[in-house]
Amino acid sequence: MIQRTLKDSIQKDLFKGKAILLFGPRQSGKSTLMQEVLKNQDYLYLNGDDADVREILTNTTATKLKAVIGNKKIVFIDEAQRIQNIGLTLKLFTDQIKEVQILATGSSAFELSNQVNEPLTGRKYEFMLYPLSFSEMVAYHGLIQEKRLIDHRLIYGYYPEIVTNTSEESRLLKLLANSYLYKDLLMLEQIKKPIILEKLLKALALQIGSEISLQELAQTVGADGKTVDKYIDLLEKAFVVFRLPALNRNVRNEIKKGKKIYFYDCGIRNAVINNFKSIDSRTDAGALWENYVIAERMKFLHYQNIDAKQYFWRTTQQQEIDLVEEYTETWLAYEFKRNIQAKKRFPQTFTDNYKNVALSIVTPANVEDFLLTGMLH
Repeated sequence: MIQRTLKDSIQKDLFKGKAILLFGPRQSGKSTLMQEVLKNQDYLYLNGDDADVREILTNTTATKLKAVIGNKKIVFIDEAQRIQNIGLTLKLFTDQIKEVQILATGSSAFELSNQVNEPLTGRKYEFMLYPLSFSEMVAYHGLIQEKRLIDHRLIYGYYPEIVTNTSEESRLLKLLANSYLYKDLLMLEQIKKPIILEKLLKALALQIGSEISLQELAQTVGADGKTVDKYIDLLEKAFVVFRLPALNRNVRNEIKKGKKIYFYDCGIRNAVINNFKSIDSRTDAGALWENYVIAERMKFLHYQNIDAKQYFWRTTQQQEIDLVEEYTETWLAYEFKRNIQAKKRFPQTFTDNYKNVALSIVTPANVEDFLLTGMLH
C-alpha cells in the first residue's frame, strides 16, 4: 500500500467539531485514502452516486439524519458533489449532531466548493489530494528506484491506477483521460460546445512551458476569447490544468499579464495528444520536464503547508526564468534543465531588480532536494 502524505493530517483533525472535506481529481485516490484514515473505525459509508443516498441527504432534517446514522459516530460521504445542497446537510451534522464526525470527498471543486463554502464557513477542514507524488513514491520504494523511474513518469504520470498497472499504462490513461476530463465538465451547462473543449485541451497540451495567448488559442479552436478563458477556468476547477502567472513589479520591459498553463499530470497531458513515445525520441522532453517539476513542487508546497506565491518571469526581450517563488522576506528563482551539465544563467535584469534572491537550477541530478526538502544546495 502506497501511503498518502495527507493521511496523518486528516487523522489529527478527527473529532474537532468540524466537517472534513477532501477534494481532488477523479481517480486520485480520495476514497482509498479516507478508507485508510478510517481503518479499524466503525463508520457509516454513504455514496453520492447512489440515488437513494442522494434522496435521503437532499433537503433533509437533523431528525432524519439521526435515524439514518443510528449509533455510528463517523459518517463518510463519498462523491458528495452529486448531492444537491450538500453544504446545508453537512451544516446540520456540524451544528446539530456534534458528536458525529462527518467526512466527505468530492471530485469537482466547482460543484462541491460552491455548495459548501457559505453554509460551512468556520465549520470545515479542507484537504486537496493530488495524484501520487514524487515524495510518496520515494517513501514507498526508495529514492534510487523513483529517480530511475522519472523518465517513465514524464510519459505516464502519477495516477494511482497507472502507477500500479505497469503493463497497461497507455490504454488506461486514454480511458482515464476521457472519463476524467469530460465526465464532470460535460455535465455543466456552461460547456455548450464539447468539440471546442477537446480542441482547447490539445492546444494547451502542445503549449506547455510556453506563454499562452487567449486570442491565438481562440483562433486555433474557433471560439471567442471569453469562451476560451471560461473553459480554461473550468479545466482548472476540474483539476486538469493550472495557471502560472507572470511576475511583474513594474520592472522595465517585464511582461505584465502573461500566463503559462501546465497539466496537473504529465500522463493526462500525453493522453490528450495521444503521444506515449519514449522520452529520448521526443521533441517536447524539456517541456515535459518543466511541467513535471512544477507540478511536483506544487504538491510539495501544498502538503507541507508552505505559503509561497509562484510565477514565471519574462521580459519583452525574451529573458526568462522558469519559476519564481515569493516568500515573506525572500525570493527563490529556478531554471529547469533535463541536461545535468547545464550551467546556471540568470538574467542580470532580474538580479538587479529583485534583491535577496536565491538562484538555482533543477536537473534530474538534484531534483530530490527540490521535491523532498524544498532546498537546493
